[in-house]
Amino acid sequence: MVNTGTGPAELLAIWEAGLTHHGPERALLLHRAARPESGTDALRSVPVGEREADLLALRRALFGERMQTRVECGACGEAMEFDLDVRDLAAAGPDQRESPLRVEDGEWVVQFRLPTVADIEAAAAAGPDAPHQLLARCTLSAVRAGQPVPADRLASALPEPVRRRLADAVAAADPAADVTLNVACPACGEATRAELDITSYLWTELDSWARDLLLDVHLLATAYGWNEPEILALSPLRRRYYLELCADG
Repeated sequence: MVNTGTGPAELLAIWEAGLTHHGPERALLLHRAARPESGTDALRSVPVGEREADLLALRRALFGERMQTRVECGACGEAMEFDLDVRDLAAAGPDQRESPLRVEDGEWVVQFRLPTVADIEAAAAAGPDAPHQLLARCTLSAVRAGQPVPADRLASALPEPVRRRLADAVAAADPAADVTLNVACPACGEATRAELDITSYLWTELDSWARDLLLDVHLLATAYGWNEPEILALSPLRRRYYLELCADG
């Protein structure tokens, strides 16, 4: 369950910490905002789709249900702007009823689990060997014609059709892990596929919100002599009203 009670002071602290981080560490900060009761190890051990669903829920709690999105047409370069509804993107989390997952194809029987956040981070650190690293980490057992195949040999031994079936099984079991938009261009009619990076999207919104809020703090502190905690304790409506009074004066 996503925690929606994070206040402006806590969000500012998350934003400040995130300025010096990128990629996985920034995603972890945002995920911790959604689940402040969970430790780092617990957050990194969840399936990727569960984290993405948590971040979508956090975005909805902080900034509402509508997401303004811009995609450039891959065919003609036309800029396409449209709104997304977070509720339509908040796909069901990972299907934990099937654990482990199992694929049978010809002489192959492979049991595996869903990739976690830690798996994706480790695979990314492996560079060009990332797909092989991810396969080895998530495979629980692999049997070919009744003979076990070590995980470190799967990269060279596993046929491409079996790999595709594994990928399809992961996508079906954890649909929120990869939210892909398929947008038809109004200018040329061609479709463009674009992945929604909820971490980057949410961080961009948080960054804009934090900078606007700090400007409000500066203006109100200058006008009234209040300190930052006093200003942050005001409701957004009262803060806006005081700012209007400053402008009128």
